[in-house]
Amino acid sequence: MDQLQPDTILIHRIDPTRNMARFYALSIEPSLFGGSSLVRNWGRIGTRGRYRIELFETQEQAEISLGRILKAKRRRGYCG
Repeated sequence: MDQLQPDTILIHRIDPTRNMARFYALSIEPSLFGGSSLVRNWGRIGTRGRYRIELFETQEQAEISLGRILKAKRRRGYCG
């Protein structure tokens, strides 16, 4: 995985019985146009994974989305 920002939330889900070792990283960063962006990186531990960047008008909107995603991932068994 690339260098993580200090304010990156990193969670993982490891289940050896299912050969599962996944990570999920979330961070809020300023966008080029004055808003905020939610950067998501996920995949199998040991790989670069996939990236998605979502743009928001305000940081508060990005934080709400981050909270929603984090809550859903924790329900699915991610911790960290």
